Amino acid sequence: MLISMLFSFIIGIILGAIAVIFAFQNVAVVTVSFFTWQLTGSLAIVILGTLLCGIVLTLLFLLPSVIRDEFYLATIKRQKREAEDELARIKNSPAPASVSSTTAVVTP
Repeated sequence: MLISMLFSFIIGIILGAIAVIFAFQNVAVVTVSFFTWQLTGSLAIVILGTLLCGIVLTLLFLLPSVIRDEFYLATIKRQKREAEDELARIKNSPAPASVSSTTAVVTP
């Protein structure tokens, strides 16, 4: 667990350093036009903002399937629990009386 946290921390530091280097290398001012809107800002901010919008839109599109899968998983877990309870009940119930093995054979 500690190794995993340390690894995540190191990856976070590396990604942060890369983001800072990217921002320092892309300081040019750009104007983005979308229909009647105009946005002026640093190239790095515009690119990172576009990336963030893409991530948010992707998550919004994935959200319904994630919710549906969670409901399905909850249903499957409930059915599994019910089956395990029934199995335990059957195993713990007393055995039925044995049926006698004498049978009559009728021949014509």
